[in-house]
Amino acid sequence: MLTAFMHVMSYLGSAGFTIPLLAAVYWCVDPRLAARGTVILAFGSVINTVLKLVFHAPRPYWTDPGITGRESRTSFGMPSGHSQNAVILWGFFATRTRRWLLWAGAVIAVVLIGVSRVYLGVHSTGQVLAGWAVGLVVLVAALGLEPLLVPWWTRRPLAVQLALALAVSLAGVGAGWAAVHSLHAWQWPDAWARAIVAAGGRTRPITMNEVAAASGGLCGLLAGLSLMSARGWFDAGGEPWRRLARLPVGVAGALALSALGYLLGVHPVPAFAVQMLLGLWATAGAPEAFVRLGLARRPAPAVGRPGDGLAELRQ
Repeated sequence: MLTAFMHVMSYLGSAGFTIPLLAAVYWCVDPRLAARGTVILAFGSVINTVLKLVFHAPRPYWTDPGITGRESRTSFGMPSGHSQNAVILWGFFATRTRRWLLWAGAVIAVVLIGVSRVYLGVHSTGQVLAGWAVGLVVLVAALGLEPLLVPWWTRRPLAVQLALALAVSLAGVGAGWAAVHSLHAWQWPDAWARAIVAAGGRTRPITMNEVAAASGGLCGLLAGLSLMSARGWFDAGGEPWRRLARLPVGVAGALALSALGYLLGVHPVPAFAVQMLLGLWATAGAPEAFVRLGLARRPAPAVGRPGDGLAELRQ
């Protein structure tokens, strides 16, 4: 029972939980709140994938036969992505309130997610602490810079915003390329490879696939939010049935794009492109579909400069 509980807590820090949660909030509850949290998480994801390559540190069960790896993992362990995501996601939501119970709940969730990663044997205590530290730095930096960066971004013409979205994401790709290039002569230690195989996984070449995917997702999010702002956003309110009806529409589009990624294969360029399209669909394509299908409405026509509405993200 304890192991099952730890798997549940671990799941609360995974992309498989955070991405659908934020998509549902964006489509059905509060687009601007979800957009802010998603962008911060996306930046954190790029940083985490690059740092994993920089440190290329083993997971505990790869090096210690006395530790049971209860999850099969072939990515490096430093820093813990689940722990980092937990601080960013739950910390971000906690900053939206002054209720101490919600703050306490966020702290408990963050701690339990970190503990679960150690219990499952996929991260050391140091890797979890590093994940918390990176997540806290990313969250504090994002919240502190947001009042400066968002107005600056929104004053740019839409074409410039789209170019900036691509440039920012390509900077992540460049950092990943440098990290992978530094490991061109690196080989999997035999003990690590045997432990990975024993846990049900297999070693794989060190590539830029994960960095490219994370960077592509960030590009799509930034570009999609700029496009949505230029179009005048959308109203996520309405009758419960309208809100719920948006979910299958949004999920269907995401599944179609994911299928495209499966057909294209796992390579950096397709990974970047597919994740960029997913980000564009989630933030701009799906809301446009909701409006056209009568499942949502646009609050007001776009006025002023393209992107002016994006400034409301920080409110």
